[in-house]
Amino acid sequence: MSAEVLSQSEIDALLSALSTGEMNADELKKEVTEKKVKVYDFKRALRFSKDQVRSLTRIHENFSRLLTTYFSAQLRTYVQITVGSADQVPYEEFIRSIPKMTILNVFEVPPLDGRILLEVNPNIAYAIMDRLLGGRGASINKVENLTEIETKIMSNIFEKAFENLREAWDSVADIDPMLAEFEVNPQFLQMVSPNETVVVISLNTQIGETSGMINICIPHVVLEPIIPKLSAHYWMQNVKKESAPQSVAAIERKIRHADLPVIAELGSTDISIQDFLMLDLGDVIQLDQTIGKPLTIKVAGTPKFTGQAGKVNKKIGIQIINAIQGGSDDDE
Repeated sequence: MSAEVLSQSEIDALLSALSTGEMNADELKKEVTEKKVKVYDFKRALRFSKDQVRSLTRIHENFSRLLTTYFSAQLRTYVQITVGSADQVPYEEFIRSIPKMTILNVFEVPPLDGRILLEVNPNIAYAIMDRLLGGRGASINKVENLTEIETKIMSNIFEKAFENLREAWDSVADIDPMLAEFEVNPQFLQMVSPNETVVVISLNTQIGETSGMINICIPHVVLEPIIPKLSAHYWMQNVKKESAPQSVAAIERKIRHADLPVIAELGSTDISIQDFLMLDLGDVIQLDQTIGKPLTIKVAGTPKFTGQAGKVNKKIGIQIINAIQGGSDDDE
């Protein structure tokens, strides 16, 4: 617990008050020993620990970097997206905090239950759309009059952008984000009950000269199955597991089961472009390989053996005669 530090003048005044009787030392002790009452608002139930919120912040810092790369490639302009804050609030409070008309993308994230909301400030949304249509990235706010074409463009770009959440979340859950609903009026959107606790991750977004916010609203019901994975203990365990080196025997076992292409070359030759263009059915190409000369057997494209072609039961086969020393083309 942090203690308040008094200045020298405050200490002198306190000692003077005690010596003159203006203050009673017993009353001071009584105040200290009294139980402190902390106000608790049941409408703002805190269902996530600070540790879990920090883990969510770390996950979405990675997501913001992926979004920066994605939008930079799509818009070909300066884009900067960073995590501004991560808070847990009632769903009703979040809805009141966003504009009355805005861009709302509702995503399902199977196999997790519930839905996640991606709210994009209209200034950012229009700057993105203007840039996609060949403009300079100017922003106008007429979200209440979206045309069908504008709605389709916006929903497509944000649906593809949100696919990056799969990679950002792969350490805690294997999800498959899918756009379920596109809306512009928050009052028509009721994902969860008004008092349901949600985590809101706010992303500071800069598109060219336009700035605004992108908010990700995640209800408690979505995160409930993976809450244990949001603890620092889980992350530290994962780091230890990933850093543990594999044994030589385990690596050898994996290598032994790797597939390698094996090719026996019957021969080769060089022809001119003119001759190649004149080839037709029934034509014969003479190879530089004589019948009595052993064939070269290549493993993964590298000459390794010489062999003799033949027949095994009803299939063509090749018998290995010698190993090529060094396993390179120079050794043929």
